[in-house]
Order: sequence, then C-alpha cells, then structure tokens
Amino acid sequence: MQPLSTGLKAETEIIVTAADTAARWGSGLVPVYSTPALVGQMEHSAVLALTGQLAAGQTTVGARIDVRHLAPTPVGMKVRAVAELVEVEGRKLVFKVEAWDEVEKIGEALHERFIIDEARFMARVQAKGQ
Repeated sequence: MQPLSTGLKAETEIIVTAADTAARWGSGLVPVYSTPALVGQMEHSAVLALTGQLAAGQTTVGARIDVRHLAPTPVGMKVRAVAELVEVEGRKLVFKVEAWDEVEKIGEALHERFIIDEARFMARVQAKGQ
C-alpha cells in the first residue's frame, strides 16, 4: 500500500428520523437532529474516506473529535457530511469534517483517528474483559 496522503474525501447523507433526535439520544428534550447522531455521521464519513487505503489487517479507531453543532435540523430533512483527510502524522490521521442540512451549514469538526492492527487491538480488548 502507498502511504496515506492528505486530500482523501468521503461524503455521507442521511434523512433525520426520530431515532436521530436529541430527545431519543437523551442529549436534550427537543425533536431535532442530535449532536451524538451528528458526531456518528461525521466519524462514518471519515471512515469511508479510508476505504481501500489501508493495508490488510489494519483499520482505524476514533480518538478525538472537536465538534461544533451550529444549527438545528428537523426530522425529515437531509443532512450531508463531508470528511477530508488534512493531516497524516505516523499512525495519527486528522480529518476536517463539515455538515449541512438542506438550508445551512449545521456542523464542523476536527476528528483524529489512529491506524491500528485490528487483531492486536482486539486481543487487547478481549484480555481486558477477562
């Protein structure tokens, strides 16, 4: 595999449902797109940007996300999130992620992920649970 380089991008799109709301997630009492759901969509976009880019046996894990949820989005509206790899420092990957609904920009984040060996990682996790 070639070393990762900046500029990799991916986009996700969802329609907000009741399952995505702050009231459902417990992060608020209103029926609008929740911050936890936004964070999940942002991370998913970053993961998709790496499709086909990692060596066999490798994957990534999220380590940090600095997110700003800028505006509410009602149930039934479309949300689009775009992640772009902006920094590669060894195993650390940094993504700039932005999200829009059908009217305006609703979120932005810097998201760090780390490349891991999946088998070693899962062995550590399983040992921790024993």
